[in-house]
Amino acid sequence: MKRLFLAACALALGGTTVSCMAADAAMPQHKPYAITIQNFAFSPKTLTVPAGTRVVWTNRDEEPHTVTSAGNLFTSSKALDSDEVYATTFTKPGTYAYYCSIHPMMVGTIIVQ
Repeated sequence: MKRLFLAACALALGGTTVSCMAADAAMPQHKPYAITIQNFAFSPKTLTVPAGTRVVWTNRDEEPHTVTSAGNLFTSSKALDSDEVYATTFTKPGTYAYYCSIHPMMVGTIIVQ
């Protein structure tokens, strides 16, 4: 993606990428945050991230689990089998509660700042 961005900038600026590299470096780039689903729990249970962050859940249990948004504030996952992942990007500040619809005692919270 970065290479395509720089190539497009090089074409637009007659082969000079200096300005585009500076613009690319100025764009916020947040690393994805990981949540593990294991032993019928989300870990960490509460995660605080900056806006624009991608959060990735990985099911490490033998049982299927979901990541279900309380209040439909983000798209919920399908049932995740062992080692399957689900990811979503949180763009707006707020508190996002979620749970496993199969095992409702499993709950978690994403706090986006």
